[in-house]
Amino acid sequence: MKEKYINVLEQIGNTPLVKVNKLESGLCDLWLKLEYHNPGGSIKDRVALSMIEQAEKKGLLKPGDTIIEATAGNTGLGLALVAIFKGYKLVLVLPDRMSPDKIIHLKAMGVEVILTRSDVGKAHPDYYQNVARQIADNKTNYFHINQFANPDNPLAHETTTGPEIYEQTDGKVDAVVCGIGSSGTLTGLTNYFKKKKPTVELVVGDPLGSVYKEYVARGVVKQTGTWQIEGIGGDYIPPIANFDMVKKIYSITDEESFQALRDLLLKEGVFAGSSSGTILAAALRYCKEQTEPKTVVSIVCDSGNKYLNKVFNV
Repeated sequence: MKEKYINVLEQIGNTPLVKVNKLESGLCDLWLKLEYHNPGGSIKDRVALSMIEQAEKKGLLKPGDTIIEATAGNTGLGLALVAIFKGYKLVLVLPDRMSPDKIIHLKAMGVEVILTRSDVGKAHPDYYQNVARQIADNKTNYFHINQFANPDNPLAHETTTGPEIYEQTDGKVDAVVCGIGSSGTLTGLTNYFKKKKPTVELVVGDPLGSVYKEYVARGVVKQTGTWQIEGIGGDYIPPIANFDMVKKIYSITDEESFQALRDLLLKEGVFAGSSSGTILAAALRYCKEQTEPKTVVSIVCDSGNKYLNKVFNV
């Protein structure tokens, strides 16, 4: 690991892998990819850097432009980190159910935050992604990042996250467990492991009520409920989504997610954020189902300090 960095952006990536010791993982060795070690505190630093730098290279983003995006929070924090360094203004549209801690953090970084309704679906004009798109269409010098359809989102994981996991496990990784929000992590890992080690099984932890479980199982897009977990789950299939290597997808309740987070903190000393609980619960289920030893990596997307009042105060 480098001891000196020219700037904070150089710290993005190369996050540690830590073995689970006290949680029950059956015959499997379960490892945690601690993405909160990124300077902005989450896995989304990777995609923020990729999307902004690729937009610059393509001439889509120019000095003096304003970046606008719809986000559940962490992509916004990553974008803010990169935008601050590169000198762009940033406007973010968030559903109003997002953690107050994230909103405070964003505003502290000088971001203009627009809150919109979280009780409406994709067809509604007040849906957060539609609001961001409408603002971008009606403003000059606004660049809509659009992580949900931007191929430079999964590119970040294809070129950094996947290779890191492979190298850190000495190529012995058998399964990687992640969540799906914009689907960048899943698609990027799919693109990488399809070429590098196609036997790797991708496993998904999905909030109960999200559309992804039914879509993978039956090809049906049907939202059946709402959830408190932030950053993963969805009410439609993002254009960049690639499910080709998904071996299994588990529906996880909010209660199971929150309990997994508390157990992770109390037994392993890892302070993880809300989506990480869903992913970990899925990883533990997967591990316990295996009949032979496997090396499994579970993504820890961000830290629990963004969810103190939502998860850890009960």
